[in-house]
Amino acid sequence: MNAAAENEPRPDLAAMVVPFGRALVAAEQPVLDAHGLSMWGYVVLSALGETPLRTQAALAAAINADKTRIITVLDDLESRHLLVRRPDPQDRRARLLSLTPEGRRLRDAVRDEIQRGEEAWLGQLADLDRESFLRSLRTLADAIRRSPDQ
Repeated sequence: MNAAAENEPRPDLAAMVVPFGRALVAAEQPVLDAHGLSMWGYVVLSALGETPLRTQAALAAAINADKTRIITVLDDLESRHLLVRRPDPQDRRARLLSLTPEGRRLRDAVRDEIQRGEEAWLGQLADLDRESFLRSLRTLADAIRRSPDQ
């Protein structure tokens, strides 16, 4: 970094992250389209991969979505045999969700394809910078998920 850049104030985080986030989403869309998934569908498949069984309400909270809004997403994924919903034996009003083997395969294939595309950006970083960047993003993402305001 040159001396002039070091003395300039850094841009706000949003000014740096939002355009990058938009570019990432735009790059993901063709991958999702090729696999017949909406962004919400991919978010659901990814969230269910972290915990095999989860109520619809817990899933909605985990992905920061209204539980009534995800019903159509769940209906679509279930009709495609990517997930199953079954009554919770502890509370028959609640539904437990789990990925099917096909749902896992699709989630993994989409994630792998998206991450291969991300290499165009990550490849511009030195190895140590890349590791630090990814570790820092995970730390901040975890902090946001744990925040009571989210």
